[in-house]
Amino acid sequence: MPTSKLNRLLVVVSAVFIVLLVLFALFRDNSTIVSLQKAKQLLQSQQVKEVLASKEYIYLKTDKGIYKVPQKLITPAMLAKYKVEVDNSSKIIVDILLFILIIGTASILFRWWQKQQEKDFSQIKKLKNSKEEEVEEIIKPIEAVKTDVTFDDIGGIEDVKEELQEIIDFMKNPSRYKNFGARLPRGVLLVGPPGVGKTMIAKAVANAAGVSFYYQSGASFVQIYVGMGAKRVHELFAAAKKNAPAIIFIDEIDAVGKKRDGNRNDEREATLNQLLTEMDGFESQSGVIVMAATNKIDVLDPALLRAGRFDRRVFVDLPTKKEREEILRKYLAHIPNDVDVEKIASITVGFNGATLAAFVNEAALLALRQHHSQVTMEHFYAVKDKVMFGKKKLRILSQEQKEQQVTYQSGKVLVASYYDLPFEKLLLSNERLTPPGQNEPLLQSELEKHIKTLLAGIVLCDMRYGEHPSSAKTDLTEAKKIAKEMVGEYGMGSALVVREEEYADLIERLYSETETLLESFGIAVKRVQDILAKNEAISKKEVQTILDEVL
Repeated sequence: MPTSKLNRLLVVVSAVFIVLLVLFALFRDNSTIVSLQKAKQLLQSQQVKEVLASKEYIYLKTDKGIYKVPQKLITPAMLAKYKVEVDNSSKIIVDILLFILIIGTASILFRWWQKQQEKDFSQIKKLKNSKEEEVEEIIKPIEAVKTDVTFDDIGGIEDVKEELQEIIDFMKNPSRYKNFGARLPRGVLLVGPPGVGKTMIAKAVANAAGVSFYYQSGASFVQIYVGMGAKRVHELFAAAKKNAPAIIFIDEIDAVGKKRDGNRNDEREATLNQLLTEMDGFESQSGVIVMAATNKIDVLDPALLRAGRFDRRVFVDLPTKKEREEILRKYLAHIPNDVDVEKIASITVGFNGATLAAFVNEAALLALRQHHSQVTMEHFYAVKDKVMFGKKKLRILSQEQKEQQVTYQSGKVLVASYYDLPFEKLLLSNERLTPPGQNEPLLQSELEKHIKTLLAGIVLCDMRYGEHPSSAKTDLTEAKKIAKEMVGEYGMGSALVVREEEYADLIERLYSETETLLESFGIAVKRVQDILAKNEAISKKEVQTILDEVL
């Protein structure tokens, strides 16, 4: 028991003991018992001043003291000349004790209530302080972030660098573009899976251009306080304009820029509306460019993607084998090693830049734990499972799985190129190509081309191996969705009234037509597979060149 509690208990016990002593001293019986003869003498001599009657005794109070005699010995005639009072001392004791009990209970209850009030006040104060801190965090002035990231620090993004070089040149020489009458996009959207370095790319652009860099996460605009998100957006743009030239970078913009689907969320919609207003409110020559990053472009509100806002999109894909080699060399540059970088790149299909960094770091830590002077291939093999399953759970392909994936992607890219669908490059690790536009009218033949492309990987695998991988789920789901919409919503079946088997018949017909098409490609399939197996990527232009030579 704590000392303070023990002290309080001792005080309470002492107080109760003192009260009992006082009561004993006040109400203890200090009278002298006398005989009947002595009582008669006292009563007859008129020495008795007061007579008290209790249950057992008659008390005779005189100037010299108090005497008592058993009540059964006294007759009423003996007390005829005296006024006899009833002794209520025992009742008084009970009343006092009851009073003390009531006071004590009330004191305990009052103390308990006081403690509850103090506890509630403490919680309210703590909550108030936390809210004040949160509000202070929200209203903290927006300042530019100092960035020392360069493009030399980022490996494997040569295509992206070329696309962004124009932005850098514009930030450095705005008058050149202004005099020519040209304007650059107000918004640049970096699209790609997590971990490919979208934030680092934006920082590198700001560093290369030598301009202020304003970083904000999309989630930081989504506040519980109504109006704070919109206020934050306004302050961000105001700060950037004041310190132009500048780059505003909004990471994970899908947190605030999701499609408005009618489900009310006043704070998020107000924030999105403010963002749209701010992007409309500054001129392209103001020296401010907005960059944003997302891995979910399909959930963004169409108003964000229209011309005049985020009208330029830069796709940052997972690195190819060659790009992984470049990234690995950068991470291994300052680590003593004896490794085959090309071999490491071969076993890391599907790794992004961040995961490659984790892979190298885990291998280095293992080498240190084992007191080795340098990192070897054995260290990388030893930590591969840890990086795959312990951290990122990335899908790494075995040799057999890689061959099937090459076949699967070859079928898709061949059919997509043959029908001239909109895409630039297909990676071995890509799950899907560009889906058909949601807001533009498409003919039945165009939708069928998309379905054939989605089925092509399954068809080619079935032709070669008699089976296809479970990774076909995404493409198959998309193909079914388009087919159902064609038959059920667009009236593109054999009749406007939908028949139950119509949708299945459509899928079966397109599967058969895709099989016939792939059989006609002949040697082109093998050539595309060889390029994909070697480079883990192939462009639309390369495939069309092969098809032109073969067909």
